[in-house]
Amino acid sequence: MKKYCLLFFIFFPLFVFSQEEAWVYFNAKANEHYYYENPLQMLSQRALERRNTQNIPLDFKDVPINQEYINSISSVSGIKVMAKSKWLNAIHIRGSQSRINSLKNFDFVDRVHFANKNLNQTTSLVSAYKRISPRKNNSKKEKLVPISEGFATQIEILNGQFLHQQNYTGSGKIIAVLDSGFLGVDTSTAFKRLRENNQILDGYNFVKRNTSCYADDNHGTNVLSTMAAYGKNSLKGTAIDASYYLFVTEDVTVENPVEESLWVEAAEKADSLGVDIISSSLGYSDFDNPNYNYNYTERNGMNAFISKGAEIAFSRGMLVVVAAGNEGTTKNPYIGVPADAPSVISVGAVNDDKNRAGFSSIGPTADGRIKPEVMALGQNTIVSDEKGSNIYLSGSSFSAPIISGLLACLWQAYPDKTNQEIRTLLLQSSNKNTAPDNEYGYGIPDFNLALSNGNSLKRDVFQYPTSHFIKEYFPANSNSGTIFFNSFSGQKTEDLQENFSLKSLSKGLYFYKKESDVFSKYGKIIKN
Repeated sequence: MKKYCLLFFIFFPLFVFSQEEAWVYFNAKANEHYYYENPLQMLSQRALERRNTQNIPLDFKDVPINQEYINSISSVSGIKVMAKSKWLNAIHIRGSQSRINSLKNFDFVDRVHFANKNLNQTTSLVSAYKRISPRKNNSKKEKLVPISEGFATQIEILNGQFLHQQNYTGSGKIIAVLDSGFLGVDTSTAFKRLRENNQILDGYNFVKRNTSCYADDNHGTNVLSTMAAYGKNSLKGTAIDASYYLFVTEDVTVENPVEESLWVEAAEKADSLGVDIISSSLGYSDFDNPNYNYNYTERNGMNAFISKGAEIAFSRGMLVVVAAGNEGTTKNPYIGVPADAPSVISVGAVNDDKNRAGFSSIGPTADGRIKPEVMALGQNTIVSDEKGSNIYLSGSSFSAPIISGLLACLWQAYPDKTNQEIRTLLLQSSNKNTAPDNEYGYGIPDFNLALSNGNSLKRDVFQYPTSHFIKEYFPANSNSGTIFFNSFSGQKTEDLQENFSLKSLSKGLYFYKKESDVFSKYGKIIKN
């Protein structure tokens, strides 16, 4: 939050907080079988092809949320529906505490969670939201970069040039950029090639509920330029031939939990459109209303609404890349959400000497996992502004999309690999992969090494003898868990609980899905 905004909110009347933010979860959906039999009513053909390539079946999360339930909630006086999520079967609402609590009387309502954790009887879904603003190396005026300087540095640190030299430039891959605004992308010379080649597939402003993406803010513009800008003797992005969807999910005038829900809504849209990579330089820690703040102990990857959404996005076959944050020099230097989600690739910032930038947020997560995953240039990164000028900016906001673009290039080289396999290649090809820590994660990726290692990557297939009794673990905050086994033909063979034996299964290859109310993971298993 900017300093002048902080001063404003110190004196802001407390009555503005009388309206509470909450998530209402439903207990059912309508017409499930119809949607399973007519998948194009849920997902595009490209999205279905991505699922088929990765052996990911359709499930309950794909089925649209019941509009009749939403209409019933909307009809309650004093309640405003702000966003919806089919993945989590929930809506984000705004209203008074008493009105929100009254919604529990609907028989289709499973539960209600307030963003203010003090209003919940049990553990809250409290989340916090904060845009990861760029850190400028000159507080008065952004420094223009002479065109004679080396623009390739941020790519060469990662050996990304070797991908480009073999014509892996992101062609055929789609990246959804979730940010605060893309001012000037429709006019800037830096994006002229992108526009002329029709590589901007579409855009949507989830905050305003319209198509005005090229307004409000230039943070998304700076972010996009690290991947998509192109010009002679100028900045060239890491994935200049990828295609892009531009989604505005942050309202730059406020810090409110609804932006978390808008992010998930945009991620669901990206999934339905067949997007390969979600790239987002938005992080979450503090709100205008301090009752919504998200403390470190809650950053366990399974608590925040947006982290749950990000994890589900990965389970649909997409890569999710987010900025680690710029809180490294503060009293609370840890990564926020959704960077805390287990499958998210969170990216920290280094300088051109490959040393961690002091501002770059660190791990671990509250439950002890390594974060961030990898690092890229984030101090004095060269980006384009809304006028097409090249400037230096600093922040993990720019480390993340640099990685996103090169992942698109790597995936172009190995189009049959799953998102998990591409993620594994990234981590295994990073310079601290044998001894990761919570400042650098797995380190700085070497994309030339990743390209070389691609053919030798072993798939994650587990083998168990018949007699083995297996125990699968679910997150501690799961209410229940189930493991579904599918034979190679796709038929469901078993529906098993957390503790189970493989004795009843015939020999052969199975696809399995571990799923609970807060967790979803896919894999393969061989029964000997």
